Amino acid sequence: MIRVLVIDDDRLQVRLLQAHFKTFRRGTYELEWSDTYEAGLARLLTGGYSVCLLDYRLGAKDGLQLIREAAEQRCRTPIIFLTAESSENIDIQALEAGALDYLVKGEINPRSLERSLCYALKLGDTLEALRRLATRDELTGLLNRREYDRILAEEEERSRRFGQPLGLVVLDVDLFKSINDTHGHAAGDAVLKEIAARLAGAIRTVDRASRIGGEEFALILVQTDGSSALEVARRAIAAVARMPIDAGGRSLAVTASAGVAALPVDAKTGADLFAVADKALYRAKESGRNRVVAAWELQGGS
Repeated sequence: MIRVLVIDDDRLQVRLLQAHFKTFRRGTYELEWSDTYEAGLARLLTGGYSVCLLDYRLGAKDGLQLIREAAEQRCRTPIIFLTAESSENIDIQALEAGALDYLVKGEINPRSLERSLCYALKLGDTLEALRRLATRDELTGLLNRREYDRILAEEEERSRRFGQPLGLVVLDVDLFKSINDTHGHAAGDAVLKEIAARLAGAIRTVDRASRIGGEEFALILVQTDGSSALEVARRAIAAVARMPIDAGGRSLAVTASAGVAALPVDAKTGADLFAVADKALYRAKESGRNRVVAAWELQGGS
C-alpha cells in the first residue's frame, strides 16, 4: 500500500485527484487529505507517507514555505508540487525548494499524475540510497564519522540553546588487533557488525550510534546527563560481553571499554566533550579493559 498525503484547501481538486487514482494501472494507493498548512505539515513530518501532493496556495501561506520548513526539519518524503499557475518561475522555485516534480492543476490527467508519482517515488528511493551511502558506515550500517561530527555539532547547539544536557559515550573493542591477526579480517568484520547491532539495541531511538574509527564507536545521547550516560555505557558494555560472537564459525568472547562525558558539566563544546570522553576511555583501557570510566572520575569526583 502506497500512502499518499494530499495537502490542498480545495475540496473539489482533492475529489478530482481521488477519481484519477482509481484509474491507475499499477500500484495500490491510499490517500489522506489535510486542508490547512499546519495540519498538512504536522502529518508530513510524521514520515508516514510515501509521497506528498502539495498545493501552492494554502490560505494566507504557500506551499513553497511548507517545503522549506519541512526540509529544515529533515523531512525526506518526496513532494510533488501542484499549482493553478503555469509560470516557469513557480516551477523553478518549487524545484529549488525541494519538490521532486511539478504539475499544473488544469493539465493533470490520470496518465500524467501516475507518471509523476512513479517518478517521484523512484527518485526519492535513489536519493535516500545516496544519503545512506553518504551518512552510513558501509560495514556496520551505523552513522559514519562525518555524520557523527555533524550531529554532535547540531546537538551541542541544541543543548546550549535549551539548557539541556548532552551525553557522549566513546567505546573501543578490547584487543581487536589480536582478533584480526589470529582469526583474519573477515572474523574482525563479523565482530564489528555484531557489536554495532548490540550497541544500537542498547540506546533509545532518539539517540545516535556511530562508528568513528576502525574499532571505535560513539553514542550521542540527547537530553542525557552524566549519571544517565554512565548507565547507558554500562548497559552497552554488558551487551557487547553478554555472549560470544559467531565470527565465521568461530565463537569469540569479545569485550569493550568505554569513556563517558556530558555537556555542560564535563566540557563546554562538542570537540572538548569528545576529548574528555576519549581520555576516560583510555583510562578504562589502562585499568584492565571491559569497563567504563566517567570523565569526572579523572578529576577525582564521584
